[in-house]
Order: sequence, then structure tokens, then C-alpha cells
Amino acid sequence: MTEILFTNVTLDYPLLGANSRSIRNRILPPRVGGVLNKNESGVLSVRALDNIDISFAEGDRVALLGPNGSGKSTLLRVASGVFQPSSGSVQRKGSIGSLIDIGLGLNPEATGRENIFLRANLLGIKKRDVDDIFVEILSFTGLGEFIDMPMRTYSSGMQMRLAFALSTVNRPEILLMDEWLSVGDESFREKAEGRLSNVLEQSKILVLASHSRSLVEKLCNRAVWLSGGSVVQDGNILDVTQEYFSWREKI
Repeated sequence: MTEILFTNVTLDYPLLGANSRSIRNRILPPRVGGVLNKNESGVLSVRALDNIDISFAEGDRVALLGPNGSGKSTLLRVASGVFQPSSGSVQRKGSIGSLIDIGLGLNPEATGRENIFLRANLLGIKKRDVDDIFVEILSFTGLGEFIDMPMRTYSSGMQMRLAFALSTVNRPEILLMDEWLSVGDESFREKAEGRLSNVLEQSKILVLASHSRSLVEKLCNRAVWLSGGSVVQDGNILDVTQEYFSWREKI
């Protein structure tokens, strides 16, 4: 059975070399959240996640809600295995695809073509299938002759199209996604949403960090509201969005 299970997960970021009381004002404005701690050695740390007990199972389409700094992106990175918790455990069953840092691992000095073949190799895609993938990505991105130019020469929009196409080559059972899709022009967003729908149809679990009420109510059936690295509310998408966005309007 596909699932992700968080058991008493806590994650602390050490702030090495930081010992001034003013650091709270410089790093953690009151509305951002997060808790500053100091260990026995006097080293300051930020508690990004605090004793999280939560599970995601097959059929879950989960929206992570909360202000900046509430722990949404950190929870996604812990779920994917990029970050290891300071305490507690995370159990994962099923293949995981991450649309969090979609440009991670791309070489700006390499051409678009070279990056496609490199990513395909890292994903373990069979050699006989790479040519088909290349043709499909080239068509989706519309890069044309730029495909044989270094990525550093691309505009931000061109880089986004290639990074997104490469990040959606696989069809994972668990899809973890941050709301970067809001960037880019309207035509790209429409194409990206269509491509993403195909990925979602084959995924068993979606966990999406977002600030968009319309997006999460369209894609999700459950919501988890985070604040200061802790769970405030977990439940039906419409119930939680009503509470969360009403709260947002008041602050």
C-alpha cells in the first residue's frame, strides 16, 4: 500500500555563529512563525517542524496551507527524503516524484539536449526510450534550435519549461509539489497544468504546498494547516480552507 507516515517528526535548523537576541527580529518576523531554541552548548536553532504526527494514504490529495515559514516546504523535503528529521521517523512506501526544486541538478553550462539525456540517464530510462522522450520534451517546451545551446543562455521562462518537462518525465506513485507553477506566462501555465493532470491521474498520493485557494480546492480533497511547524488543522479540503482563509483575512 502506498503511504507516507510521519511519527513524532521534529526538525531543527542550527544557526551556527548566531547568538544575538536580535536574531529573532532579523530572521523570524512574528507573522512568519518558527521557534528559536538554544541547546546546552548555547547553539541557536530554528524549529521548522515540531512533533508532526501525520499520514498520507492512497487517494489523498493533500493541500499544505500556512503562511511563509510555517513549515510547508520543509515538510515536503522531509517527505521526499532530502531532509532528515532531528527526531522521529518517516516511513515511505511507493515511488516518489518531487516538483519542489525542479531545476536542481541541471547544468547551466550544458545544452538543453545534454541536460535531457543526463536526466534520462539518472532516472534509469532505457536507452531505446530516450529518443522518444527527447522528441516529446522538445515539442512541449518549444525550444527549437535553443535545445542545442547552453542553458545559461536561456530566459527564465525557457529554463522553467525545460525544468518542468524533465521533472514530469516519470509517473510516480507519490507526487510532492511546491507552488512554483504560478510563475511563468499564461500559455505556459495552461500547458503545464495539462501535463500535470496526466501525472496526477497516475499518482496515488498528491501533497501540494500552496497559497492559492482556487488551486487547492480544485485539486485536493484534504488540507493540512501548518503554523510554526505544527499542525493547526487537518481535514476535509473545504472545511480547512474556510477556516484558514478566514483567518488570513483577519491578520
